[in-house]
Amino acid sequence: MRLQSARPRVSDLVFQLYSRPLHPELFDVLAERRVERDDQHLHLRITRAGHVITWEHGDRWLSEVAAATDDLLPSDGQLLRYRLRGEHLACVEAHPGVRYQMSFQVETLPLEVFLHVHDEIIADGAKRGFLHNFQPDHRLALAPLGFITVEGNARCLVIHAFHTFPDEHAIVKSQSLIELL
Repeated sequence: MRLQSARPRVSDLVFQLYSRPLHPELFDVLAERRVERDDQHLHLRITRAGHVITWEHGDRWLSEVAAATDDLLPSDGQLLRYRLRGEHLACVEAHPGVRYQMSFQVETLPLEVFLHVHDEIIADGAKRGFLHNFQPDHRLALAPLGFITVEGNARCLVIHAFHTFPDEHAIVKSQSLIELL
């Protein structure tokens, strides 16, 4: 496990989905929270590179990971793997009766727009969801953010994640939908 505080570059990130839980020691977990909706359990972890979201419903599991390409993650149970670049959509029947849909987008913004969006994420995180404000590299630096929200009901969960990369003026946004069919 690395003990670096700075985020990797966005170009060094991957988005992955597993049909099983992954051990938290594989990641630099900076903050975590559990969410329960009906008989579904979510474990949200914000990591140095992005996030690990683990969903459990009975004996069915999913683990969504936004991680660095150099993180040594298993291939066993891997359903999806994409470099985090541009925009991407995917849908997979992860287990019988469980459909998973995702989309992600990487945006590089002009500094003024990035600062505005960064402030909006902080304001939204003060009202709802799970927000982690990283420690900046030095006292005048803008700290990266990780922000996750969960909405839904007994049949469907929608998870939004936002990760800021101030050195690159970049924002990684993802939306995941887990449906019980």
